[in-house]
Parts: sequence; structure tokens; C-alpha cells
Amino acid sequence: MFSKWRKKTEESKVIEIFSPVTGQSVSLTEVPDEAFAGGHMGKGVAIEPSIGKLVAPFEGTVAHVIKSNHALMLEHSSGLQFLFHIGVNTVSLKGEGFVSHVATGDKVKPGQLLIEFDIEKIQNAGFPVITPIIVTNADEVTSNIETIFGPVQAGSDVILKAVIKS
Repeated sequence: MFSKWRKKTEESKVIEIFSPVTGQSVSLTEVPDEAFAGGHMGKGVAIEPSIGKLVAPFEGTVAHVIKSNHALMLEHSSGLQFLFHIGVNTVSLKGEGFVSHVATGDKVKPGQLLIEFDIEKIQNAGFPVITPIIVTNADEVTSNIETIFGPVQAGSDVILKAVIKS
């Protein structure tokens, strides 16, 4: 009878995002591009990859694959949207050195191969291969994002923890 007067308790949910690439997780400030380093694209981390494979860090939906296959967006069931951008200015390569294994609208499972990329080819073309991982809608969905730095193994190590707004 009095249940409608009870104060609702806010529950927060923590989402852990695993690394989509193997390498070294670093601060976005280390990305040699002001759009990423300055946080203008969103909150996140960057990874210096040691292996040229981008895998799905969670079960989700491919929201968009960039035509040149150097980047894609994934949506998590929580509503979080992520941009995975392989390298800096790599759009200039017009897809050379990148092979996408997914298309917009595909459902993906953790560990599924999304994009293969040739680290040496990217570096030989004069581009940094550092890979920003950006939460593009963090302000809408989360109340806090924690970033984790250090060596990471794709699919095994957490790089981001997000507290979802209730």
C-alpha cells in the first residue's frame, strides 16, 4: 500500500570493456592527433598494437564500418557506442593494408575478428599505428569511465570500465 512512497534506490551497473587489440594501452593524450588527444572525439584509451588484428571486445552490433576499413563503430547492449580507429590519418591509405571481416548491421561475439591490418605497411607509409578506442556517447550513457593502462592481450584484459547511468 505504501510502496509508491518508497524512495527508489539508484542502481549503477559497471560495464567492463576488454581490449580489442594486443599491445600497450596508453592515455589518449599520447595519440599524435589533437582530435583524439584532446578528447574531442570522446573519452577512451589508445593502444599501440603489436599484432594486426582488431577483435570484438564484447557482444554487440556493428553500427558502421568506414569505407576504407581503417575504423568501425560497435554498439554494446548497454547503449555504449565505441569507435575503434586503427592508426592516425590512415584514411589516406584508402583501405590498403586493411581487411574488414564484418559489415554494418552484423552481430558480433567477443573475440570475433573484425579487421586485420598490416602494421608494417601502415608504418612504412609514414603513419602512426596507435589505435584510439573511443566511447562516442559517454556523456549520454555513463556517469564515470575508468581507463586502464599497460600491456594488454586482445579479449583478455580490461581497458575500460564504465558506470552506466540508471
